[in-house]
Amino acid sequence: LLPPAGPPAPFPLLSRLDAADNEVAELGADIAALPALKSLDVANNQLRELPAALADCPRLKEANFRGNQLRDKRLEKMVNGCQTKAILEYLRAGGRGKGKAESAREEVRKKKREKQQKKDGGDGEQDEVEEASKLLVKVLHVSENPAPLVVKVSAGVKDVRAFIVCCVLKGVNLKPGNALKRFLTMQTKLHEDICEKRTAATIATHDLQLVKAPLTYDVQPPDELKIMPLGRKEIKAKDLLRQLQLEAEEQRKQKKRQNVSGLHKYLQLLDGKDNYPCLVDAEGAVISFPPITNSEKTKIRKETRDLFLEVTSDTSLQICKDVMDTLILKIAELNRSTLENKEGSGSDMESDALCGSGNTNLPLVVEQVRVVDTDGNLKVLYPSKTDLATVSCLLTVIR
Repeated sequence: LLPPAGPPAPFPLLSRLDAADNEVAELGADIAALPALKSLDVANNQLRELPAALADCPRLKEANFRGNQLRDKRLEKMVNGCQTKAILEYLRAGGRGKGKAESAREEVRKKKREKQQKKDGGDGEQDEVEEASKLLVKVLHVSENPAPLVVKVSAGVKDVRAFIVCCVLKGVNLKPGNALKRFLTMQTKLHEDICEKRTAATIATHDLQLVKAPLTYDVQPPDELKIMPLGRKEIKAKDLLRQLQLEAEEQRKQKKRQNVSGLHKYLQLLDGKDNYPCLVDAEGAVISFPPITNSEKTKIRKETRDLFLEVTSDTSLQICKDVMDTLILKIAELNRSTLENKEGSGSDMESDALCGSGNTNLPLVVEQVRVVDTDGNLKVLYPSKTDLATVSCLLTVIR
């Protein structure tokens, strides 16, 4: 697949390699000589083995090995259901399953065995408890939804920020205690980690009740795009960026250092763009301006129960899907933690219990959202039957 490695390294700037459906029979160890490789797609080839050298690719975050008849059957199962990180750890351990991910799973199994040994009876109660404690998500298909949400994509986004994935998530509980604060903190952490400081992807979360459908994913010139950013008055995108740049300069002077925080650190992601991406509602209002900010119009509050989730990227569609998988998992974990801990004081929790949301095993409902082009042709449907596979070991999906 690649020329032999050797000084100087071949393709020192190559970050994405798409070689799916090419009858590739061997992936050599020279793959590790690609220092900038972030995304690798070798799906549906004739690979029988994956080289351990893949684990030495310093920046590899996304890899697709599906559709290859691998000799290592455990590895074959992993490439169909695990995140890239877990696969690389398995390869790093020489394919013996001693990577960190496998060690963590073995530790969980060990604890389960210890709990089982401590039980007085062997009536299977422990299994029932574990089954009841699983995180549940139910998928509502477009065909079952009387009013499915649709996002139309204009042709102009292709050269600016081409990829978008959306869905609706119903049944969250942000009322008790500091649940809303933890929800926002979780989103910030995802932006730092899996989204690689928003360079790989950007998350936007909206209160579904405040979203006026249908939606259009479009581009607008900086001096025409208007948005009411979170916590600010309506402003043109050009003026918002200038304002943020001035704030960043002031922040540097006050703290006497180069690093800045908040929205200011994402300004360079729009450098050189003639048009800016935006998500526009049925009333013509911009509700999202990735990768910078959401709109105050659809801001999430403690009373929010249903969310409209959006992930955009200029890198790849798969990254959008992986980030969305993780976002849904994290919201499900947060939701269960909030209900189990019964955060906050009495009145809210009592009313929630009367409404039935006190049951921690009620599934969140994920409604499919179709992304179509201007002619109505389907571009993306999320979640499809293959989505949420990356988090399947932690999430039970009812389809």
